[in-house]
Amino acid sequence: MIITTTEQIPGHEYEILGIVSGNTVRAKHLGKDIMSGLKSVVGGELQEYTDMLSDARRESINRMINDAKRLEADAVVNVRFATSQTTAGAAELLAYGTAVKLVR
Repeated sequence: MIITTTEQIPGHEYEILGIVSGNTVRAKHLGKDIMSGLKSVVGGELQEYTDMLSDARRESINRMINDAKRLEADAVVNVRFATSQTTAGAAELLAYGTAVKLVR
């Protein structure tokens, strides 16, 4: 499956199948949150949050790909990410794009 942030796939024509998406909601772990709070006082990367968001991004992409497979897509173009706070201490990461079938 081709996944791209561009609107076109060079050298290919395609038929648009529809919008696909995948999301996950992640909450902070209290122990990691306390350690990150201490780290924010002295500065530097909050590695626990970086890791959490990387995992969430991968999971969102995988769910978007599964949504595209359901439509029998060959690719997802114009992929974008969005985040939002859902509740105090939890955030959603959303991956979305346009599923397409390549013209052969």
